[in-house]
Formats: sequence, C-alpha cells, structure tokens
Amino acid sequence: MSDATASGTTAKIRVRDLKKSFGSNEVLKGLDVDVAEGEVVCVIGPSGSGKSTFLRCLNKLEDITAGTVTVDGYDLTDPKVDLNAVRQHIGMVFQHFNLFPHMTALQNIMLAPVELKKLDKAAARAKGMELLKRVGLAEKADARPASLSGGQKQRVAIARALAMNPGIMLFDEATSALDPEMVGEVLQVIRDLAAEGMTMVVVTHEMGFAREVADRVIFMDAGVICEEGAPEAIFSHAEQPRLQDFLAKVL
Repeated sequence: MSDATASGTTAKIRVRDLKKSFGSNEVLKGLDVDVAEGEVVCVIGPSGSGKSTFLRCLNKLEDITAGTVTVDGYDLTDPKVDLNAVRQHIGMVFQHFNLFPHMTALQNIMLAPVELKKLDKAAARAKGMELLKRVGLAEKADARPASLSGGQKQRVAIARALAMNPGIMLFDEATSALDPEMVGEVLQVIRDLAAEGMTMVVVTHEMGFAREVADRVIFMDAGVICEEGAPEAIFSHAEQPRLQDFLAKVL
C-alpha cells in the first residue's frame, strides 16, 4: 500500500484486490494501490506483466473480474455509478494516437468539450488553441494527423485529453510507438504536467524519465506488484531479485 493513506491524505484512486482474467488467463492477481492527489506514479515491468491492463481498469475500459477501483470516491464496479461522468475527469493517452484522420488537430481537441460538455464552439476553439500552444503546436492547428510526425500526433492526443479538464491523467506507453528522437518532446509535456501537480499514472519503458518524474515507482511482473517505492529505492536499492534482473536488462 502506498503512503497516500498512511500519511492521512485522501486517495484520489484506490484499488483493492483488483483481479482481471481473460478466460482462464488471470492477468491481474489481486492488486492494492492508492494514488494521492497530485502524485505521479510510474508503472514499470516486462511486457505481459499486466501494466496496461491495470491502467485500463482505472477507468474501466476493461471489465473488472473482482475487487474494486474507486476514483474520487466513486466505485467503478458499482452498477449505479455513471461511468461516463467519472471518465470525463480521467484523461487517457494511448500508445497509438487514436486521432480522427478527417479532422484537423484543433477539431480533434474541440470535439469532446463540444459534444460531451456542450461547450460552445468559440470557447472550445479558444481552449483548443491554448492547449496546442501549451504542447508547442499552435502552428499545427489546421493540420490533419497524416501530415504530423508521431511525436506531434501524441502531443495533440495529450492536448485532446486535457481539453476535458481532467483531474487524473493516465498514460499507456505514450512514447513506445515513437521514433527515438521524438520521445523527448512528448516526455517534456508529461514533465510539465507533473510540475503543475497533475495526478498521473504512467506506464512507461523510459526508466530515466520514471526516475526523474515519479513520486513513486511500481514494478509489476506476472500480474502482481513485486516492489514499489521512491525512484531512488527502486532504481538504486532494488530488493527483489526479479526487479534486479529486470533493471539489469533495461538500464
């Protein structure tokens, strides 16, 4: 369990005994995690360890087999909870950008606030331009995704997620589909969000980034949390042999 509750802080995300199976394959085997308001948690581990499934359970993009996920006091496993209302406060950025190809960068960002929040188009346009400026892409407002680099597409995807004014941002391997020289520009946007106090859960292969930005690092393997702690403890004083072996391969 994290320090989120130990210190008396209310957990913004609370996960208890989370299990997820696909048929007979149990991918998550009873996870307990708290994330405090303003905390940045990076999740690391080998491919197939359940990291992305865990992240997708945090806004119930995956059905939850057992256990509970509570976000801002709402239990996502409660059938009475309005999932769409809760999800409006959770921004998610995927490995692949999922931008609408027929829309410009600005139109992609404006869509959800206009459709879901009924924001008028002038206000949505102003907000969209502000967000494009924030991610360094004001000059690409009228560009369609096909003309953008991978890093630019991912920055538009982050701006689109921020357009709903989320209280939580989830990043699922947001840089792993990018060419190496484009990784830095996306990580810088995430760094800026961390500096602004955004609550974030980041699944990443970028160990240097996790070490620099995370308040806490969770190491997952085979559907369980093997070790968690401050970045310095995880990267310099790993206790578990499995974590030591993983770090020896990736650092």
